[in-house]
Amino acid sequence: MTGKLIVCPTPIGNMEDMTERGKRALAEADLIAAEDTRHTLGLLNHLGIKTPMISCHQHNEQERTEQILEKLREGQTVVLVSDAGTPAISDPGEILVRRCREEGILVTALPGACAFVTALSMSGMPSRRFVFEGFLPAGGKERRARLEALRAEERTVIFYEAPHHLRQTLSDLLEAFGDRRLAMGRELTKRHEEMLQMKLSEAIAHYQDQEPRGEYVLILEGADPLAREREERARWEQMTLREHMALYSALPPKEAMKQVAKDRGISKRDVYNGLLQEES
Repeated sequence: MTGKLIVCPTPIGNMEDMTERGKRALAEADLIAAEDTRHTLGLLNHLGIKTPMISCHQHNEQERTEQILEKLREGQTVVLVSDAGTPAISDPGEILVRRCREEGILVTALPGACAFVTALSMSGMPSRRFVFEGFLPAGGKERRARLEALRAEERTVIFYEAPHHLRQTLSDLLEAFGDRRLAMGRELTKRHEEMLQMKLSEAIAHYQDQEPRGEYVLILEGADPLAREREERARWEQMTLREHMALYSALPPKEAMKQVAKDRGISKRDVYNGLLQEES
């Protein structure tokens, strides 16, 4: 029989958040696959656990996956952990879990700490519908394209960010989305835990003189559909009706007129009469 892979969350700051099931899984496993064995060793020492470890991080996950699969095929139980929070959520582990699923190896996951869930639940931001983006691309076209794709997103959008990139990211968010509301969680579950809520422009001003510290969860207000509609209407109204009709020149005149009326929120008769006035 093949073994079992257990996806095991670890504390994001406070050691008391390690669950009893998580402790037992770490103690009873044949092997722990850790993002950073040195970091996880501190947790194991705190818990008094001596289970052997193997590293599995973003730079060696492909290679390590094959080695871990061999252990699982032999019937061993392997626990997957990241440095903090839930593995495979903006952390290594996705490749290993996928390969286990493909080979029919049992995978189970334990509930536990997850930074973005913790931050969202205490932020006061709309939480019924949200999008988790994790870390944005580092820069260039890929970053701009990702921000542009999210510009019209009406759900709450959640990002992770490191302190040394925070100021640039806040500026990029303001440029891409306008001055929306933002909640910023840092040092979650730790002694200096902080949750700030302000406009993006205010956040930029806040960190002009204050040095960002700790890992951040950024929770951004979604796009206002009515504001976007008003913005579109204003854009159409800057055009003449004839210029607007030209955008739909590939359509039959009646269909083009119908689309122009829809864009502007007016009737087809109003479009027709307006075109006559422009021509006179």
